[in-house]
Amino acid sequence: MNNIIIVGLQWGDEGKGKIVDYLSENADVVVRFHGGNNAGHTIVIDDEVYKLNLLPSAVLRTGKISVIGNGVALDSHALISEIESLKTRGIDINPSNLIVSESCPLILNVHKDKEKLFEDLNGNHKIGTTNKGIGPCYEDKVGRRAIRLCDLENADELNNRVDALLNYHNAIRKGLNCLVVKKEEMLKEIEEIAKKILPYKKPVWKILNDFTREGKKIMFEGAQGTKGKYFDFHYAALDHRGEFSDENILGIVKSIGINENDFNDSMKNNADKIEQMINNSRLLVRNLGVGGTPFLIIGDSLFVGATDLDVLREKVDELSHKQS
Repeated sequence: MNNIIIVGLQWGDEGKGKIVDYLSENADVVVRFHGGNNAGHTIVIDDEVYKLNLLPSAVLRTGKISVIGNGVALDSHALISEIESLKTRGIDINPSNLIVSESCPLILNVHKDKEKLFEDLNGNHKIGTTNKGIGPCYEDKVGRRAIRLCDLENADELNNRVDALLNYHNAIRKGLNCLVVKKEEMLKEIEEIAKKILPYKKPVWKILNDFTREGKKIMFEGAQGTKGKYFDFHYAALDHRGEFSDENILGIVKSIGINENDFNDSMKNNADKIEQMINNSRLLVRNLGVGGTPFLIIGDSLFVGATDLDVLREKVDELSHKQS
């Protein structure tokens, strides 16, 4: 094994975590490269059940380095809570075996508020979001307003970025007749977590490129569905796309910082940066949120919407009879 990418073929929930846990025995480093804490993997070890939302699955194995890349929308409070929960169960997590990208955009309470506000505005057309603020966080990243992990180290820079973020969010809140967020409140929210999260902050792009040159075996752990147009931000059905997390394979390059030339060369088998991609799927697919599975292929016909399991069973039975 050299370097392997684990991704899901569908909308998530394909069992990627179990595969990553199994294969990580031979890996040196496991990288979570996208998504937020709405995704997650459930792993069972010696009848002990572990539910991971932000941490890479290899964090449960000793001697492995776990990495959270800059493509992840980081809820610092959720990450620290997850770390502390695992520590109470005897799992050793420290800045030596867990590295978090300094460029991760931070999910704050204003992001969760905004997501809930706009979900409520949709009335009967809600999409079933988790209201964890992941989408609004990516919006701010693209809009050049996001507060990154590295911004917490510089008080002047942090003040400027908080001002810019609140100018945007408070304008929306005023328009929706909601209370504005005071700067002191946001700074307090950030200060409460900064001391706990900053020890894990490192330049992931540099470390991963160093690891590849050293010949370390790296596994890239997908946290959401991918494969072409199912969940990709640019191509998926409007109500079923990822927030702004890169779901396709080439998006990994941007989400972790590996040299693009090395990646392109590896795809031509001229380098060993990425050796293998494993696509994972399940027989019965599901897409979390409101509404049914976006697409169902029935024989040679076009895609047909499936609104519930009864419809799905009827269609599958019908197709089975035709093929028997």
